[in-house]
Amino acid sequence: MQYRQLGRSGLLVSAFTLGTMTFGGKGTFAKTGNTDVKGASRQIDQCLDAGINMFDTADIYSSGESEIILGQALKGRTKEALVTTKARFRTNDGPNGEGSSRYHLIAACEASLKRLGRDHIDLYYLHEWDGITPLDETLEALDTLTKAGKIRYAGVSNFSGWHLMKALSIAEQNRLIAPVAQQIHYTLQAREAEYELLPIAVDKSIGVQVWSPLAGGLLSGKYRRNKPMPEGRQLENWGEPPVHDKEKLFDILEVLVAVGEELGVSAAQVALAWTMHRPAITSVVIGARTDEQLADNLKAASLTLSEDQIKRLDEASKPPLLYPYWHQASTAAARLSPADRLLLAPFTEKP
Repeated sequence: MQYRQLGRSGLLVSAFTLGTMTFGGKGTFAKTGNTDVKGASRQIDQCLDAGINMFDTADIYSSGESEIILGQALKGRTKEALVTTKARFRTNDGPNGEGSSRYHLIAACEASLKRLGRDHIDLYYLHEWDGITPLDETLEALDTLTKAGKIRYAGVSNFSGWHLMKALSIAEQNRLIAPVAQQIHYTLQAREAEYELLPIAVDKSIGVQVWSPLAGGLLSGKYRRNKPMPEGRQLENWGEPPVHDKEKLFDILEVLVAVGEELGVSAAQVALAWTMHRPAITSVVIGARTDEQLADNLKAASLTLSEDQIKRLDEASKPPLLYPYWHQASTAAARLSPADRLLLAPFTEKP
């Protein structure tokens, strides 16, 4: 297992993180899984044996049950285990039951600590943008939690590029805790993060954790062109992530499956290995309904793709250039920074 520096912090985290959305199985999260404490303990043992040192959850996963199960399953195990959790979404019916206000964040953090059975959270994420609460209030709340010893580091999730840059600017101006990481969606099927979020990560030394690296199962290899969809699943209603171009998705899957067959591994392993080795990626959040799925995913940590295989996957999934990027690719190629080149390099290289 590789260990990578989390952004500009001094924290080293494993290239894979165990995601625990499958723990609990309450409410709408039942469709993702219903792993109990016994099952969670088995999966955590698998991950610790593989070298994983980070475990991810959120206060809304199964209405807090995921945090409870994770805390119980980690009890008595290595003190090196790092825990990330998140707050922002609605956790009660009151008018302040959601958001990133000082009121909600401090209450949410204290509730998460109680459910986890811990005295601190290693990495605390704002789970989503809150356009109502002033960012200085939000960052001051995170600063308060840090000084109280309740969180070690802060991050953001599902922010846009300008949201993240605004947070960094306000933190710098007011000498408040700044995000050291962002948790984002980024896969072969959805590479939009290359427009702004990953260049920001390179330029500002922000760590990147990737959620749902198999695109909700789309990249597992079981969805193929001209083959029946599994019962109850329709690409038109996928949701997270949305499927805007079915034909391009199937083109990606053809290459993904072919590379897997060449290497004698699952398509899921190939997709995870591709994501893990992309520029700026710190850690990939993996999760599984079963121990067998988790074991297969863990094997991707040691999978090496050839330059030709990476090139084929890149070409099949390459995002189109939006403005102003197509203009920059044609007129600014000689003066691009490393952050610029993360997106633009393939469009400026001469054949």
